[in-house]
Amino acid sequence: MQVGSCHCGKVKFEVEGEFAEAMECNCSHCSRKGYLLWFVPREQLHLQTPQDDLSTYRFNRHVIDHHFCPNCGCAPFGFGTAPDGKATAAVNIRCLEGVDLTSVKRVPVDGRSY
Repeated sequence: MQVGSCHCGKVKFEVEGEFAEAMECNCSHCSRKGYLLWFVPREQLHLQTPQDDLSTYRFNRHVIDHHFCPNCGCAPFGFGTAPDGKATAAVNIRCLEGVDLTSVKRVPVDGRSY
């Protein structure tokens, strides 16, 4: 189980599973925020904070709910739908506790072309 939060700690969550790599997208949103994303089935992400306490940003095709803390502005995860139709969570691994980012393989994604 991975534990994560926003910067101020108001948004807290847990994620089931382990990761060895993370997607590094070059779209305007991900590159500006420095996201390193780990995608999991939505049911593997467990909010410790009520979802009503989150702010949400949508852009481009408006298919991903990018959630962020209304207090500190940190964006630890987003919710969307995978190509197979299943609910998905995109976790920003920078918001997980104890992650050594130097050991994580980064998989480049050309999001600017979408």
